Amino acid sequence: MPGKNLSRDEAQQRASILAVDGYRVRLDVTSAPDPAAATFRSTTTVAFRCTEPGATAFLDLLAPVVRSVTLNGRALDPAAAFDGARVHVDGLAAENVLVIDADCAYSRTGEGLHRFTDPVDGETYLYTHYEPADARRVFATFEQPDLKAPFSFTVTAPAAWDVRSNAVHTEVTDEDGARTWEFAPTQPISTYLTAVVAGPYHVVRDHYSRTLPDGTVLEIPLAALCRRSLAPYFDADEILGVTKLGLDFFHEQFDYPYPFGKYDQAFVPEYNIGAMENPGCVTFREEYVFRSKVTDAAYEARANVILHEMAHMWFGDLVTMRWWDDLWLKESFADFMGSYGLIGARTRYSSAWVTFANQRKAWAYRQDQFPTTHPITADIRDLEDAKLNFDGITYAKGASVLKQLVAYVGAEAFFEGARRYFKRHAFGNTELGDLLGVLEETSGRDLTAWAAAWLQTAGVNSLTPQVTVDAEGRITELAVLQDAGNGGVLRPHRIAVGLYDRDADGALVRTDRIELDVTGAVTVVTAAAGRPRPALVLLNDDDLTYCKIRFDAGSLETLRTGLGDIRDDLARALAWSAVWNLTRDGLMPARDYVALVLRFAGQESNIGVLQSLHAQAKGAVDLFAAPARRGEGGRLLADGALRELRDAAPGSDHQLAWARFLAQTANGSEHLGLVRGLLAGTARIDGLDVDQELRWSLWLALAAAGQASDEELAGELEADNTASGRRQYTQCLAARPTPEAKAAAWSAVIDSDELPNALVEANIAGFALPAHRDLTALYAAPYFKLLERVWSERTIEIAMRIVGGFFPQAEVNEATLAEADTWLNGHPDAAPALRRLVLERRDDLARALRAQACDGV
Repeated sequence: MPGKNLSRDEAQQRASILAVDGYRVRLDVTSAPDPAAATFRSTTTVAFRCTEPGATAFLDLLAPVVRSVTLNGRALDPAAAFDGARVHVDGLAAENVLVIDADCAYSRTGEGLHRFTDPVDGETYLYTHYEPADARRVFATFEQPDLKAPFSFTVTAPAAWDVRSNAVHTEVTDEDGARTWEFAPTQPISTYLTAVVAGPYHVVRDHYSRTLPDGTVLEIPLAALCRRSLAPYFDADEILGVTKLGLDFFHEQFDYPYPFGKYDQAFVPEYNIGAMENPGCVTFREEYVFRSKVTDAAYEARANVILHEMAHMWFGDLVTMRWWDDLWLKESFADFMGSYGLIGARTRYSSAWVTFANQRKAWAYRQDQFPTTHPITADIRDLEDAKLNFDGITYAKGASVLKQLVAYVGAEAFFEGARRYFKRHAFGNTELGDLLGVLEETSGRDLTAWAAAWLQTAGVNSLTPQVTVDAEGRITELAVLQDAGNGGVLRPHRIAVGLYDRDADGALVRTDRIELDVTGAVTVVTAAAGRPRPALVLLNDDDLTYCKIRFDAGSLETLRTGLGDIRDDLARALAWSAVWNLTRDGLMPARDYVALVLRFAGQESNIGVLQSLHAQAKGAVDLFAAPARRGEGGRLLADGALRELRDAAPGSDHQLAWARFLAQTANGSEHLGLVRGLLAGTARIDGLDVDQELRWSLWLALAAAGQASDEELAGELEADNTASGRRQYTQCLAARPTPEAKAAAWSAVIDSDELPNALVEANIAGFALPAHRDLTALYAAPYFKLLERVWSERTIEIAMRIVGGFFPQAEVNEATLAEADTWLNGHPDAAPALRRLVLERRDDLARALRAQACDGV
């Protein structure tokens, strides 16, 4: 349909007649420090060719005002040409120059040019974020990835500001208290990859040099940026150290010199996602600048994101998908390379594949079991579809499948294919066949069947061992049963089968490993015959394939009594992942999963796995426990958190993790009394630093229990009147268990669009606490009534948060399920992306009901 939501058909038609030679974009953001100034001046000059002279075309632009439109020197009437989302031009020549002068709006939603004022010092900061299609909020564009072009930016800003874009600046001039920055033309890139970062940022500079195979020296200026008030916490040396290791690694693997000149990394406020791969000017959420103590898992996650974005410089920026159908061509690869690179680049984060198996794949499994699941190569009809497909399938499932592909064709063939892919398609656009073609060249394998099974079908398989033994306890047959799952497809799986028994110290260790191909519904592991029946059969040991794993009865009993005794970190993480999937699938009662966590989480040495167990155990009690057992489950978790907090090594990451978990689960007088004592300084846990971030976690516990007064919360905000402090204060207010608090949070988000994205998120998070389901149940009916209005009136980013966050998820009952079904059945013509979001939340609700039925038996 015409308007904001560009369709694939429209993009294909436009690309069939147009080629873009270049953009010159001039932005004047001198008004940004004035909070009353809603807009900035944006002038775009775009040169493009048309293969059908006389044709009509349109550019994409979301702006309050268009001042003028000039095509090849001919002035067009802006009122006639601009419809609020598109600038229509007719009478195109073979070669065209189009100038569009507009007033564009500063953003508070994280889409377009976002403006933020620091409460600490009053300074104003700007940054852009566009993916998939918000460059049109900043300048007039052909907003589709296959119309690449060089971009030359000119930015006029307050004189004291630093300004960054994709390329280096070539000239800086001062005039009347303002400074104008001229930037060199970029390489040909897609519109969504352009970037501007402007403000009084704190900047740390460094440099990277590398001698290339031809003897030339590649010089890359490096910079890391954050807000000035965060500078005391900015560990730029660590960030830049990972950056240099990554640049070494990717140059070794890809054999294609980094093509975008400099490499800036800006940590920016109120960012909607983890990071964005703008070439030469990568943006990250500033929560990766740690104000307080965090566990090593947080540092590993940040390093992973740094390498993920760096991989995009080649996969995504140098070579870009033609349309969003092939989004996986960049995101699956970057997700894979983030973990692969942590190991290959010799960073200190040696447990990257454990984290991947336990956390990233959990995201994929959940997404892939929705009724809205899709193949990795998806059918993306329009931009709204594209926005929703930045999901666990495109990222984590795709990365899992690539990990399997590397094992299938071999690492050298895989990376040689990548090298040819970059050289063959540099600065161009590709589709699935382009990548498969080079991989077939380098591996000598026909990947047609592999791609059909893994890239072009949806759903997840389950693999279950079936073990028969003789009277002496030896295996007569070990078979792997494959279930087609929700996708209805049996796939080929290359797996390892691990056989585990206890050693002399009582640890569960692998005594045999058998690698084989699983095909069809039943595959017999012939090599296992005659071996002693092990205590544990672990399918997909070493995590070679993408599947859910199940257990035979004997292995499951071993896990019930000894899961924490599995010595190998990855094997133990796979076992934890498997029992969590059993719980989600209604095959293991939630109380049994909670019992496993309470029994063995204290033994878990991997801090990232431990933090995942905390989140999953809390979710099991809140959503999957039978209502009659929910209170007991919550008390058991709080008691366990308190016990492990007291037993944890002083000052350790584990101690901090258990302290946070206590804050999330505290519900009795003993737990809440300790929370208040830690805040007041009257209670102490040896080695535990109750720093600012932990203080807010503790205040949230008290607020949710109705034990934090307005004055106390206001006092904490006064002590921490920062961006982070304001977010957490807002969440605490919304988390209070009163009708008035819930009404205020609901109204702040629904009745006005004035809140910035960060405070929208904070209000929703506080409002939607599962423990307050009796208070929030009143909002189910209003929620369904406002869905279409929210979708039509709000930006897609904010609409997605409202639709997903305010869904009555905690009201796990048949009545809520019926309300969701009534809305879906009554709105068949609602926007497909909106229906998808509601359908996914409805599926979460149905899954929770099934799990509760299992727990109630």
